[in-house]
Amino acid sequence: MAARTVKLGPLTIGGGAPVVVQTMLNADPRDPQAVLAQILSTARRGAEVVRLAVPDQRSAEVLREVVPRSPVPLVADIHFDHRLALAALKAGVAGLRLNPGNIGEPRKIRLVAEAAGRAGAAIRVGVNAGSLDKKMLALHGRGPEAMVASALAEAALIEETGFANLKVSLKASSVQETAAAVRLFARRSDLPQHLGVTEAGDRWSGAVKSAVGLGLLLAEGLGDTIRVSLTAPPEDEVDCAWEILKALGLRRRGPEFVSCPTCGRCEIDLPALLADVKRRLAFLKSPLTVAVMGCVVNGPGEASQADLGVAGGRGRGRLFVKGRSVGSFPYEKLAQALEDKARELEELAGAGSGVAPR
Repeated sequence: MAARTVKLGPLTIGGGAPVVVQTMLNADPRDPQAVLAQILSTARRGAEVVRLAVPDQRSAEVLREVVPRSPVPLVADIHFDHRLALAALKAGVAGLRLNPGNIGEPRKIRLVAEAAGRAGAAIRVGVNAGSLDKKMLALHGRGPEAMVASALAEAALIEETGFANLKVSLKASSVQETAAAVRLFARRSDLPQHLGVTEAGDRWSGAVKSAVGLGLLLAEGLGDTIRVSLTAPPEDEVDCAWEILKALGLRRRGPEFVSCPTCGRCEIDLPALLADVKRRLAFLKSPLTVAVMGCVVNGPGEASQADLGVAGGRGRGRLFVKGRSVGSFPYEKLAQALEDKARELEELAGAGSGVAPR
């Protein structure tokens, strides 16, 4: 079942629109300077939606300062107190993330839905396996069925007010439980879904778990927005999300790196070269494929098939641009040579010439 379309600020969610990358801030929500700095930093890395916790009245007041200055739509994360949701809407947020199960009586949910409708904001019903309503647990037990039943019931409560700009998320720390819940919900509703494996872990284990869980679902055509949840800076979440989308061929932003795993034939310090190249090319917005290869077996072939590539050997490396060898350079000058060519291609793209990946 194809997801219906909803609006989140200027963004279209669902209905076949591109999957949107979201992150959540971990800056002190009561510090407007820290919040704004992190919004800008994550937006530069490619965050298209930023969610932030609103745990008290002071953090709701901060929204008044940061919403007008944010380059991307902001979503207020609300728990326990519906008055914070109303304050966030007055501050101009583009959306709310609610867990209606802990907001309280239905009357409060209706008040929030009606206010969101007047404000033109979106609402995401967020269901987490670790905080399910006790009634749902008693009826369905712990697992995907309880998560889906909870999401459907809470969405219906909001839709009863006539509010339709709605999406849902069903998250667990288990990849299998998350995937089962998302698939089951998609069979029962056309509401757009935000995907995530919650409490996934640190930058390494969390990235692996998220790539497996989100990759499975996205490859099946499920999911309309994503967040990679890491015990790490939100900028890392954004980077990981884009890598998942690029790996699946769903979206491209910035360079995609191809590099060999190295073996005994490698005669240059390839890990150091790759790290230097990635640092130097952080400015790129064009979706270029960049190959950084270290031996004579696969190196020249991979480098020549990329938009930009280097193939190293015996302290030197050959630079390739769009399949054409443009010179040989000493190891210590390879990264600079690659950066120079990348800047040329970026300028061409900015001038409208277009730099398309192969």
